[in-house]
Amino acid sequence: MTATVEFTVPSPRGPRTVSAVYERTGRGEPLLLLHGIGHHWQAWEPVLSALSAERDVIAVDLPGFGASPALPDGMSYAMDAMVPVLGALCEALDVERPHVAGNSLGGLFALGMGREKLARSVTALSPAGFWTQPERRYAYATLRGLRAVAKGMPLPLVDRLARSGAGRSALTSAIYAKPGRRSPEAVVAETLALREAAGFEPTLRAGLTVQYRDDITDIPVTVAWGTRDRLLPRRQGVRAKGVIPGARLVRLPGCGHVPMNDDPALVARVVLSTGR
Repeated sequence: MTATVEFTVPSPRGPRTVSAVYERTGRGEPLLLLHGIGHHWQAWEPVLSALSAERDVIAVDLPGFGASPALPDGMSYAMDAMVPVLGALCEALDVERPHVAGNSLGGLFALGMGREKLARSVTALSPAGFWTQPERRYAYATLRGLRAVAKGMPLPLVDRLARSGAGRSALTSAIYAKPGRRSPEAVVAETLALREAAGFEPTLRAGLTVQYRDDITDIPVTVAWGTRDRLLPRRQGVRAKGVIPGARLVRLPGCGHVPMNDDPALVARVVLSTGR
């Protein structure tokens, strides 16, 4: 079921109303799913069926992405500001300390929720925040290139490219190791989501100096990295393990930066096993 929720959060300009679109399915303990920059909740579609068999799954469009409106003026997209927003979202949905799984930007936010005791377990798939500055600059250049292509390409051309395996590879091989597995409709939709993401540039600006440095000791944490991640190299997972020594570090063989599409069964097992 796709729905919209509105909730109030504090800001430097006083209380502000934030709106978020989410998909909710399944039953069991709550599981919040957070996508990466420029993406939308549908990035998790390949694993929703497996996850919802054991969890009350809430896949959210982060503010400024997908169908969720941008944050109100004066609100920051930085991790330290977004974590309380996600906490307020959970409160509005009557969810207390969900399991949280996030990919890329969403993985960084998931770790932030774990640090602030807003999660009962955390699974971070290729999380941002463990880069060197050259690695960050490379990731930013790649992301901006993808965004420029998405904004500059006419929709009929996007649709035509998405109908072939070679075209899907051209559009999405930076984030998927197996782009041919993504459906044409999904590729078109995520290209449009990237093009229209109001939160894209504010999020990049907020991340210029981000470096995740805080241990999480009181809940289960898994950090998982695709062996074919072309955006954030897997050596960053070793750094993450150094920052969070108690975390389980998992290799995702043959997976790219967004592994849910490349190996849905493996990703679902990793997420579910973290919270058991």
